[in-house]
Amino acid sequence: MTRIKICAASALALMACAAAAAAPALAGDVTLTLQGVEARGGRLLVGLQTRDQFLKPAGDHGEIIANPHAGTHTVVLRNVPAGDYSVSVLHDADGDGQMKMQGVMPAEGWTMVNAQALRAAPTFDQVDFVVPASGAVSQTVTMIYPH
Repeated sequence: MTRIKICAASALALMACAAAAAAPALAGDVTLTLQGVEARGGRLLVGLQTRDQFLKPAGDHGEIIANPHAGTHTVVLRNVPAGDYSVSVLHDADGDGQMKMQGVMPAEGWTMVNAQALRAAPTFDQVDFVVPASGAVSQTVTMIYPH
């Protein structure tokens, strides 16, 4: 009888360890403060992307702000798993869902983390940030508009 109890306890312990190992990374909230938004109509498209999704029409979390007012906007993306991400914001003034370009330069407002330091097309490592396993993170980004 004792041997059965020990085996049962061992099996339960192994299942608990396996479940813990298979559990996804903890999730937290990402709070984005968007500064310098201009009242240009259209909408703000805010997207959070992993390395594999970077600069592609894909993302993990996002938000759309219709007809944004001038000033500062705050967006909270909930339950984001721990990991490395980039954030891209497009002020889609013409509503086509894509970045309009003038040659090689954006013709609509945009931003990313560290956007002011960019001198060419960004790499993921230049604009990424970490969502820690311990939970929430905040980022402040400033919109860049063409003149």
